[in-house]
Amino acid sequence: MQFDPLSDAFVRIFNAEQAGHYEVTVSPASKLLGSMLSIMQKSGYVGEYQPLEDGRGGSYRVELIGAINRCGVIKPRHSVKRTDYDKWESRYLPAQDFGLLILSTNQGVMNHHDAKKERVGGRLLAYIF
Repeated sequence: MQFDPLSDAFVRIFNAEQAGHYEVTVSPASKLLGSMLSIMQKSGYVGEYQPLEDGRGGSYRVELIGAINRCGVIKPRHSVKRTDYDKWESRYLPAQDFGLLILSTNQGVMNHHDAKKERVGGRLLAYIF
């Protein structure tokens, strides 16, 4: 029984990466997970991913490229003002401008670099470096 599907997906990705696997299947599929995988792919942390439909919520097959040192979801989902990104970066990432914070804004799911450029705040979802 899954209480947090997003956390389960990130744990599966991290564990498969640490075990040296080349691909992993995460389920259930959702639009939120798909947009987070898209951000991770654009930033170079995962390779190609494709949705699979199995009639039970679907899943994603994710190609791993060995670029993830650590990833996880952030609970509770903290609200972030557009001026406070440095504080949250220092809390969840090991160094300045190293890694990503993924957050949900009113303009969609984006990383914290894009949110700084767009000058929007949001809620923290995950970190990856």
